[in-house]
Amino acid sequence: MSHAPQPDLFGNEPAPQRSYLPDPAKVRIELLNILARAKAAPTTPWRSSDQDFYRLVFPQMTNWLPDDEAKQLRFEFEAELARLEAA
Repeated sequence: MSHAPQPDLFGNEPAPQRSYLPDPAKVRIELLNILARAKAAPTTPWRSSDQDFYRLVFPQMTNWLPDDEAKQLRFEFEAELARLEAA
């Protein structure tokens, strides 16, 4: 007695790899909102853990923008953090 081969349950071709490429315009808006909140605040507008998060993530987010713009935003953000920490 012969049996038909069992079909491949997962398909013959691997699933296509998906990559996430953020929209620079949306990233820019988010960065500018964070920066505006910092500039408008007389003292740190975030909890300590949130400020630590922004200190880490903000520079990484700028990597999706052109180099000159990214450098300027990082400079402004660091300047605002320094001002807020001194307040």
